[in-house]
Amino acid sequence: MSRRDPALGVVSEQLRRIEAVTDAKLAHLEVEELFTELLDRVRELLAVDTAAVLLLGSAGTYLEATAARGIEEEVRQGVRIPLGQGFAGRVAAQRQPTIVEDIDHSDVFNPLLREKGIRSLLGVPLLSGGTLMGVLHVGTVTSRRFTDEDVRVLQVVADRIALAAHTRISLAERTAANVLQRSLLPGDLPIVPGLEFAARYVPGDDGEVGGDWYDVFRLQSGWLCVMVGDVVGRGLSAAVAMGRLRSSMHAYALETHDPADLLTRLDRQLQHFEPEVMATVLCAMLEPSRDRMFVSAAGHPPPLMASADRPARFIVLPNDLPLGIGPRRPRHSSTVSLPPGAAVCFYTDGLVERRGASLDVGLERLRTSMSADAPDRVCARVMSELIGSEAVGDDVALLVLRRNDAASHEPLDITEPAVPSSLRTIRNVTRQWLMEVGAGPDEIGDVLVAVGEACSNVVEHAYGPRGGSISVQLSVEAPDVVAMVRDTGRWRPARGRNRGRGVLLMEGLADEVRIERKTTGTEVVIRKALAGQG
Repeated sequence: MSRRDPALGVVSEQLRRIEAVTDAKLAHLEVEELFTELLDRVRELLAVDTAAVLLLGSAGTYLEATAARGIEEEVRQGVRIPLGQGFAGRVAAQRQPTIVEDIDHSDVFNPLLREKGIRSLLGVPLLSGGTLMGVLHVGTVTSRRFTDEDVRVLQVVADRIALAAHTRISLAERTAANVLQRSLLPGDLPIVPGLEFAARYVPGDDGEVGGDWYDVFRLQSGWLCVMVGDVVGRGLSAAVAMGRLRSSMHAYALETHDPADLLTRLDRQLQHFEPEVMATVLCAMLEPSRDRMFVSAAGHPPPLMASADRPARFIVLPNDLPLGIGPRRPRHSSTVSLPPGAAVCFYTDGLVERRGASLDVGLERLRTSMSADAPDRVCARVMSELIGSEAVGDDVALLVLRRNDAASHEPLDITEPAVPSSLRTIRNVTRQWLMEVGAGPDEIGDVLVAVGEACSNVVEHAYGPRGGSISVQLSVEAPDVVAMVRDTGRWRPARGRNRGRGVLLMEGLADEVRIERKTTGTEVVIRKALAGQG
């Protein structure tokens, strides 16, 4: 029986200790704690002065110092090593163990190694399933001849680190993606007079979130933006891209009410700043009166509409290219009437697509389950019919809105640019709100003219060439309806003869008109008693 080399026995015992850390304690350690524990063991195991883990960045062009023992400044100073340059960069590029017994200026990219007097280095690649994750390297302040056994031991440790890092980072990214996506989806849908909403979101059964989202938000102009979208891909990168697109949509919606224009701007941004991202989006803008919506589709499946006297049908739209695909082509907006009681269903393809089944089958199942019922009941029925107990591989986003013309006393607050074209928008939304609070035809006509005169005065007199805005607030203080028109300008005197009679007209149509001019602007309050509010 041959004698066992005592040195090999010591190494085997130390490797067992490392294996115990990576296996038994893996479930209890965060990624940073795990790396620290392993690097301490590596320094003891190989009797070296420094040990460091550098992980490949998301762009795949740099190694980033993630954990270090001996020269902790590598992490604290955010050291980055270009792939293929310096010692660590060569180890990563060649994917082979590398030894430098006596370094010089050409061997290392990181000046900290020279400043700390490191003389010898041994590095091995971090590989998981053939995928490069980074580099593990150790160093000494005295010249050291690393042996084949040292290389073998360090590679064993590197394999353990790569596996542990991949597992924990994947878990961390999945958790972060879930948290991010949930935080970006609307917690509560807005309360909008004359509209009802309900929504559902279900992540794919594989547990890895994608880039599906839905959103509804009101604009100061009284317009309402509704959107659903799906970023191609899975995981944290898709969730992050979704968040950026959603935020950009909010910003662009402040500048345009045309969904085709909005998607054109978003596509331009995506192709310039994130050319690797592709997404499908459906955007609908509802005008303040809620009578019509303007819809544009970027590679997204069409919405459905149902009404009390007509079964659900798909809205026929020009289906433009998804976002992020060149070349840029003109996008189209379609005008869709939204009669009282009508319901519209927006969704992502995870709801209707199934592996091995025709898309037409899924779309028909959706159509037959859609109705003009209350949105919550519609969502429940659609999810029951199309999902049921089935495990779905892709995320599902579903949003249903219904126009409900039941009377509401919810105050209305809109802001528009102080330009002539805004007067029509203000008139439409004011008329719709007055109808919802039960005003009669004559009362609606009187208030519309009075508010219109106040707004016209703002357009003509309140601002100079730089312009400004008009704010209109409408509320019910029974038995009165109260309209408040504000500006932030300084009024100019009326120009020409037979001008300045708007105030007399307002006073003739309303029960009370009060005008207050301040250094911060002018406020006009108009009161009109409604017979139905007495």
